[in-house]
Amino acid sequence: MIEITTSEILERRPRKTVLDPMIPYHYLKEFELQDDGLIHPVNTIFLTNRECPFKCLMCDLWKNTLDEPTPKGAIPAQIRYALDRLPEAKIIKLYNSGNFFDSKAIPESDYEEIADLLSDYHHIIVENHPKLTNSSIEHFQSLINGSLEIAMGLETIHPVAMAALNKQITTDLFRSSADYLLAREIQLRAFVLLNPPFIHGIDENIHWTLKSIEFAFKCGVSVCSIIPVRKGNGIMDELERDGNYEAPSLYALEEVFEKALNMEKGRVFCDTWDLKQFSDCDYCFSDRVRRLSEMNSSQKVLPFPECDYCNPWIDL
Repeated sequence: MIEITTSEILERRPRKTVLDPMIPYHYLKEFELQDDGLIHPVNTIFLTNRECPFKCLMCDLWKNTLDEPTPKGAIPAQIRYALDRLPEAKIIKLYNSGNFFDSKAIPESDYEEIADLLSDYHHIIVENHPKLTNSSIEHFQSLINGSLEIAMGLETIHPVAMAALNKQITTDLFRSSADYLLAREIQLRAFVLLNPPFIHGIDENIHWTLKSIEFAFKCGVSVCSIIPVRKGNGIMDELERDGNYEAPSLYALEEVFEKALNMEKGRVFCDTWDLKQFSDCDYCFSDRVRRLSEMNSSQKVLPFPECDYCNPWIDL
């Protein structure tokens, strides 16, 4: 069994960003295909709050978090700040670089004010660790006017990689959490990793990413988001130097996304942020990212852009 301790992960970190607890560290308007088959505007707020207690090996979200528990009233203030600057929408994501139902990140005493601020939203999406599936969820659900969706990080079901991520998750835990939420009519989405540490070779990484997506859909999730694993958090850079992490290729991401869409088990989204680092062709890169974005919206496999300088179907 591979074991990298929390202290080893923390020792290798660069510095955090200094943040104001009364202001979200980012917010934006995006568009996403919903379960009604239509593309809707979505307001997304990236909340500033206490760091997640789970120190996952591949995570870099801690860079935009606080070291101390989030002050009471800070989260409503952040939501108010963002909503004053965002356009109208009926769907909102409250992403907090961790777990919405961690009381030290989002104080439960703020739930009622948060719900009041979101009273015009028809659908609310938050993120949470399967271990924190508890009665706080039902409390928050009882306060909001709209439906609730929870995103959980499955990451991978590869037995070695899953254990090595330091996430404290098992397939049984993910399945039981999904059952709990579905029984309460809460929708689910899952984050699945492409090229987590300790899986070697393009074919193996593609295989296990697809296996993980299949498992998530079997657990009842309606959305899977594919996240290519990036270095830059300290420990991942060391794992790459030691040969225990291989950066994914853009070709592999395209292959996984196509095959996942062809499963036709639910919506699949591909993370298109900062993909330049995974590309080895400058000539067709922009067209390929545009294709992935259009596939996110259409949920259909689209023709591959022609390129005189590379052929993605060779040496996958």
